Amino acid sequence: MQAFIQNLALFFTSFYKFHIRVLETLQENISALLMGLEYLINISYVDDTEVFKVCLDYWNSLVLELFDAHHNIDNPAVTASLMGLQPMPMLPVMVDGLGTQLMQRRQLYAGTMSKLRMLMICRMAKPEEVLIVEDENGNIVRETMKDNDVLVQYKIMRETLIYLAHLDHEDTEKQMLKKLSKQLSGEDWTWNNLNTLCWAIGSISGSMMEEQENRFLVMVIRDLLNLCEITKGKDNKAVIASNIMYVVGQYPRFLRAHWKFLKTVVNKLFEFMHETHPGVQDMACDTFLKIVQKCKRKFVIVQVGESEPFVSELLSGLATTVADLEPHQIHMFYEAVGHMIHAESDPQKRDEYLQRLMELPNQKWVEIIGQARQSVDFLKDQEVIRTVLNILQTNTSVASSLGTYFLSQISLIFLDMLNVYRMYSELISSSIAEGGPYASKTSYVKLLRSVKRETLKLIETFLDKAEDQPQIGKQFVPPMMDPVLGDYARNLPDARESEVLSLFATIINKYKAAMIDDVPRIFEAVFQCTLEMITKNFEDYPEHRLKFFSLLRAIATHCFPALIRLSSQQLKLVMDSIIWAFRHTERNIAETGLNLLLEMLKNFQASEFCNQFYQTYYLTIEQEIFAVLTDTFHKPGFKLHVLVLQHLFCLVESGLLTEPLWDSATVPYSCPNNGMFVREYTIKLLSTSFPNMTAVEVTQFVNGLFESRNDLSTFKNHIRDFLVQSKEFSAQDNKDLYAEEAAAQRERERQRMLSIPGLIAPNEIQDEMLDS
Repeated sequence: MQAFIQNLALFFTSFYKFHIRVLETLQENISALLMGLEYLINISYVDDTEVFKVCLDYWNSLVLELFDAHHNIDNPAVTASLMGLQPMPMLPVMVDGLGTQLMQRRQLYAGTMSKLRMLMICRMAKPEEVLIVEDENGNIVRETMKDNDVLVQYKIMRETLIYLAHLDHEDTEKQMLKKLSKQLSGEDWTWNNLNTLCWAIGSISGSMMEEQENRFLVMVIRDLLNLCEITKGKDNKAVIASNIMYVVGQYPRFLRAHWKFLKTVVNKLFEFMHETHPGVQDMACDTFLKIVQKCKRKFVIVQVGESEPFVSELLSGLATTVADLEPHQIHMFYEAVGHMIHAESDPQKRDEYLQRLMELPNQKWVEIIGQARQSVDFLKDQEVIRTVLNILQTNTSVASSLGTYFLSQISLIFLDMLNVYRMYSELISSSIAEGGPYASKTSYVKLLRSVKRETLKLIETFLDKAEDQPQIGKQFVPPMMDPVLGDYARNLPDARESEVLSLFATIINKYKAAMIDDVPRIFEAVFQCTLEMITKNFEDYPEHRLKFFSLLRAIATHCFPALIRLSSQQLKLVMDSIIWAFRHTERNIAETGLNLLLEMLKNFQASEFCNQFYQTYYLTIEQEIFAVLTDTFHKPGFKLHVLVLQHLFCLVESGLLTEPLWDSATVPYSCPNNGMFVREYTIKLLSTSFPNMTAVEVTQFVNGLFESRNDLSTFKNHIRDFLVQSKEFSAQDNKDLYAEEAAAQRERERQRMLSIPGLIAPNEIQDEMLDS
């Protein structure tokens, strides 16, 4: 029976995919067509994932086709092709006819579409934001692992339901509200029924006109809050809570327009923050952050009928609200309040709010530093270290949402924080020196390192988010030179934090040329010692690798004159390390290395050391780039390999290089110019590497490179053809060679989705598009 149902589903879906037009045209076939669709809807209810996937795939394509024809009714040419008609010169005359045809077609499927809406509502997959699930024993628990299959299914179902909603908003709303009233009356109440209904309601956010959406949501949220009041039992309440949180989190536009609802919802979330059922608190904090990000202005203005802004009320009850939360949930809560404070335009009020927000962690911090001044050993206690870590994490969360406005708070703790950093660093070093390499794996050393990392992360977050104000750089960078950079240089390799590298990369990216004078000192502290750590093999210290090249790239981009001042030995080290980076099979490292190489090539081309640099490195770079380009492990770097080669071939023909690239001592003959020399060199290089290709093929390829060098897309296609022809790439998956085209296609698809209300969820659209 199971096999029969499966085959029936496959038969209907494939038959309709190819022949539905034939069935539509003849009256006597229509009843059979509709009966078949009815069967297919019933089959879609069968509890079998594979069968459902087959049906869903078909429903998605049918609904999309009906929606597209309806959506493009103003464009006769598009509509005609969708209807399977030949566009004709007389098309404008046909528009009315087409319109009628379309309406008839929509009417033909109206009944089926209505049943399909109910199917989507009843079987809606779980969205990513929902953290509360039913386990195999029927208990309500916190989800521990994301199921990617379910997320993919949710995406397709959500898209299908949005098209269905656009085809008939009234019917969609009616079915959802009817199903919700059955939950309230208890007639249809089960966890699964409520879940799928609420996931469906959340998934059509943004697809209705604002007025309709408001009317619909007032009813939905009111009913859900009532359901929460009247339902008994912890598990039941947890399920309803999770659904209220999911639905409200999906409709920021509605909440922005209805303060009373917004306030009720946020207070309800505060209630849920005391609910210790697994997953409820996490979801309450998630939803709170999500709502605040989209409605932050509403919390800092005095609303009608209120005596103070909501943020002030919230800060008064802060200690009680967060009393039952875990540290990671408190950090999320603090980040959300940071967003609120950021929306306050009066600097005095802003500072006052920030002071009130940070009161609890600051009291604790002052207490700890006070004790440490009496006896430094106090800071060595594991509980104290944990508290310090927690305070720093709270600060980082607020810094991430407040940016520049966090200045007053970080200034309070900055110097003490650096002293704690220095002390913990010495403790780590002495532990590793005494205990050997295993000491770095002990929980005590790991805990101390967490504090160091969090300190670096806090400073980096603040400097990164703060506006580019030179006085901020002057205030914070000099005091860090010894405790952070000096400490990195002095430390054992196992005790060096990779975050030091990313912190200084952020500083250079932020303050750009203002950092030129500090680059030699940064170089001295991190360059040689990090290179020794990362060039022994491709595996050790993975974090240091990527961050080291990001730092080098920041220096090459913004402080290039400092690189020119390096000695030739140091520059050789830099170039060797860049080559080493793009040979790496770890994609991020190779990509950072290639981007860095491009920066270096462009900067040296424009400098007075152009000849000197290219005489030393041109041929090496060309050889190394061809090596990775023609090696299948480095396919993802294809776009950047092409840009480097294009740069090299354009440069050699530009006349900018006035000195010969060959060494007259080793090359006995004299070439007329660098262009000819590089052609011959490249032909020789490739002929040796690809003995299976004839001399004519290689020469044609190289000549083609020179001819197409000024047109990037021709140049790129020419290289692609060569790679396939060289037999290196022919039998394999070459999608990485077309990554750019694929990215452009994705962007076109995103633009199409943006044109259809609701297809991209309001939460994923940037704030500026939403702010009214």
